Amino acid sequence: MDLAAVEADLTEVLISEEEIKAKIAELARQIEADYTDDDDVLLVGVLKGAVMVMADLARELKLHLTMDWMAVSSYGSGTQSSGVVRILKDLDTDLTGRKVLIVEDIIDSGLTLSWLRANLESRGAESVEICAFLRKPEAAKVQVDCKYVGFEIPNAFVVGYGLDYAERYRNLAGIGVLAPHVYENAEA
Repeated sequence: MDLAAVEADLTEVLISEEEIKAKIAELARQIEADYTDDDDVLLVGVLKGAVMVMADLARELKLHLTMDWMAVSSYGSGTQSSGVVRILKDLDTDLTGRKVLIVEDIIDSGLTLSWLRANLESRGAESVEICAFLRKPEAAKVQVDCKYVGFEIPNAFVVGYGLDYAERYRNLAGIGVLAPHVYENAEA
C-alpha cells in the first residue's frame, strides 16, 4: 500500500520505498562482507515487525542461510514499551555453535533487544549479531551493540514496512510518522 493512501494519518513521510530498497541492498553487502557460505548463518526474524525487512534482506543476500522466527513482546496494545519481555513464539532451531544474526525492525528503548541477545547467547550460539532497520538513538534506555543499522530516526511513533499501530499500517511501502490524533483517543 502506498503512503499516499493514508496521508491523513501521517504527519510526515520519513523513508520512501526507493530509500528502503537501496538501504536493504547496502545492508546485504555489509553482511556479505562479514560472512561466507561456510558460516552457516541463521537469520532470526523478530515477529511481527521484522517480516518485511527479513524477507527483503534474505532475498537480497547472496549467501546460503537458514531462517527462523521469534515473537517477543514488551508493548501490549499501546505505544510505549512496558519493559517486561515475554516470548510469544520461540525458535524451532538449536543455536548451539551457530552464527546468529537477529533481524529487527526497530530499536526504541533497546530493552527488548538487549534481553533477546542475552537470551540467544545463553543458548550456545557461536556469535549473535544484530541488524536493525531503524534505530531511535534518543529513545535508548540501554546501549545495544548493533552491527548493522539501516536508518537512525527521530523519537517519533512510526508505521509502515512492517511497523504497526494496533496491527494496522504494516503493509505500507514506506515509513511515516503516525499522527497523534490516530492514537491519542484510543489510549485514553
